[in-house]
Amino acid sequence: MPEICPKCGLPKELCVCEEIAKEEQKIKIYVSKRRFGKLMTVVEGFDTDLIDIKELVKKLKDICACGGTVKKDAIELQGDHRKKVEEALISMGFSKDTIEVK
Repeated sequence: MPEICPKCGLPKELCVCEEIAKEEQKIKIYVSKRRFGKLMTVVEGFDTDLIDIKELVKKLKDICACGGTVKKDAIELQGDHRKKVEEALISMGFSKDTIEVK
């Protein structure tokens, strides 16, 4: 018998919780300057209860070909990758209207 999602009540294969959560997020993408003048792209505003942020950072690191980590529910990527991250999030199903790029 398939596992049932506790949030939506559907089987795990048909669960739509993450797709619904992607459209409701208010995501901010901005660049921060770190030690020695290095740039860091910060992506924040995810609800970590509904979205697997560790899997998301792994995908973004592959797309941007850079290093990165998760700190305090925000994704930090090495370098200035604002445009690439915005395009990647849109292609992953996040709504363009809810993504704010500074």
